[in-house]
Amino acid sequence: MRSGAPTPRGLRTSSAVVPPGTRVYAVGDIHGRSDLLAETIARIDDDIRRRPVEHVIEVYLGDYIDRGPDSSGVLSVLAVRLVRRHAICLRGNHEAILERFLWQDAGTLHHWARLGGLQTLASYNVVPRTRLETEAPLAIQRSLLEVFPREHELFLQCLRNSFVCGDFLFVHAGIRPGVPMNLQDAEDLFWIRDEFLNSELNHGKVIVHGHTPVDHPDIRENRINIDTGAWRTGILSCIAIEGATVLVL
Repeated sequence: MRSGAPTPRGLRTSSAVVPPGTRVYAVGDIHGRSDLLAETIARIDDDIRRRPVEHVIEVYLGDYIDRGPDSSGVLSVLAVRLVRRHAICLRGNHEAILERFLWQDAGTLHHWARLGGLQTLASYNVVPRTRLETEAPLAIQRSLLEVFPREHELFLQCLRNSFVCGDFLFVHAGIRPGVPMNLQDAEDLFWIRDEFLNSELNHGKVIVHGHTPVDHPDIRENRINIDTGAWRTGILSCIAIEGATVLVL
């Protein structure tokens, strides 16, 4: 969403519906753009005021950190939203990498850096003293742990891998086609691309996801992609699902 956007458009997704009296807001990959997140939340709140509904569910699809300038700020905002609005915050592949770096394997630093991790470190005022290639990963891990807020740690602990509402399944990247949900590998939920994106199978639910940037929300019979590359485009997409109607806000 962005300032000056047109009135939301109504779109249909076959016969998939959410329960009566329920509206689900789903927000795509944020990637450190706390400015766009604040704008999106304001627009959601305004939409709720203008169109009251009995039950409101907010779902954030993961990849809150890396690449953009204010990953720390994004986690702070979402931590509040999770508590005050009971928002559903999913785990993206970038959060999974951060968790691994913090508490399992400092050696993942260089892989994380290639995916925008340096911007996240900078948002916590953790900057390597020397070239990253010569800095000890354990030293950087220790520096980040020393300043990592307890509220951010608790927020990461509250992340979910998936969420179901009515005929819609929300995940970060997608699912492995043909595999029952209870047998899905978490790595696929965080990372899958082509096998899922190219599938025309009916997955039993309409999959709402991000992970793979598109120019505008891509609404298909079996899936909805709302990652519009916010960190570089300045467009953070949000949809509202009510009944069988999808509104692109």
